[in-house]
Amino acid sequence: MRRALLTPLLAAALTGCSLLGQDTPCTKADADSQVSAVWRPADFGGRDAARIRLCVDGTCEERTSGSPDDPFASLSVRLPDDIGASTVPVRLTVTSAKSGDTVVEDSTRARLTEQHPNGTSCPPVVWTATFRAHPDKGLTSPEGMKLQG
Repeated sequence: MRRALLTPLLAAALTGCSLLGQDTPCTKADADSQVSAVWRPADFGGRDAARIRLCVDGTCEERTSGSPDDPFASLSVRLPDDIGASTVPVRLTVTSAKSGDTVVEDSTRARLTEQHPNGTSCPPVVWTATFRAHPDKGLTSPEGMKLQG
């Protein structure tokens, strides 16, 4: 009898379920609303061969392309937390660190999607979009991007 009672209690404890019908406790992960670009540094040449600049709705962030030995790099532009399900203009500019010439220039509009990093009933609610910075095509979907060479 003792084993029959302990098994359901153990299962409930391991899955985070509450016996009183309450939701599972929220985790404490923090997140920001943002638009991000990811890329493979090797796509843009040698070590820090390019400057990646991402602008979203007039706010810009910039960094070097990174080491070609790294599987991927990223850059994000933070958005107001209360931005909601909106569409924002995004501009990517990649310039050669050596010559200053523009290598890639592209722009699009990003539809932000709702994210719940701690679960659907837990705060925060953030709004995000992610693109791949492609050396030939500019801003593309990151779907299917190989993160290793």
